Amino acid sequence: GAMEDKRNIPIIEWEHLDKRKFYVFGICMTMMIRVSVYPFTLIRTRLQVQKGKSLYNGTFDAFVKILRTEGTAGLYRGFLVNTFTLISGQCYVTTYELTRKYVSRYNNNNAVKSLVAGGSASLVAQSITVPIDVVSQHLMMQRKGESMGRFKVQNQDGKRVLVFGQTKDIIIQIFKADGLRGFYRGYVASLLTYIPNSAVWWPFYHFYA
Repeated sequence: GAMEDKRNIPIIEWEHLDKRKFYVFGICMTMMIRVSVYPFTLIRTRLQVQKGKSLYNGTFDAFVKILRTEGTAGLYRGFLVNTFTLISGQCYVTTYELTRKYVSRYNNNNAVKSLVAGGSASLVAQSITVPIDVVSQHLMMQRKGESMGRFKVQNQDGKRVLVFGQTKDIIIQIFKADGLRGFYRGYVASLLTYIPNSAVWWPFYHFYA
């Protein structure tokens, strides 16, 4: 009856998915969302870092002040580096699917497959995302002529430093200060947030579907 019809939701298998379309569509959608929310991510980072209300009175005030002093580019500091986290999204999906396939050789239980695959996918994604986030957050904290964070980008003889010049600068400074560990600040916390989340979400999704 009607109940049975509802159960027959076709789950499109990875093999039959047009992967190129899937990736391109995914990336375009994500990019559009990112372009619109990035300035607010930057503002939030600065509001969290500032002492009291020393610089900005709130989100709107920060928006106006950054636009006025640093232009639109000021609202998108670190954006290009941040877009590299898109790779992690693609790696997440790919790891998830490949792990499911691998686990199904040993165990065909949907919940087990989803649990292991979700956890593994999260581990891979976070390993890529965390260092990128660390670098882009340090870039967000660079204000015109000064920095709100630990590291300050060198301004070479008043010339505008190339976008990735600043990134390289920050990367070198983090590495000098903390070595490789500097890029993985908050890594364990991220794993503890995302792995259980991801591991539990997928079995529920399949169970629900």
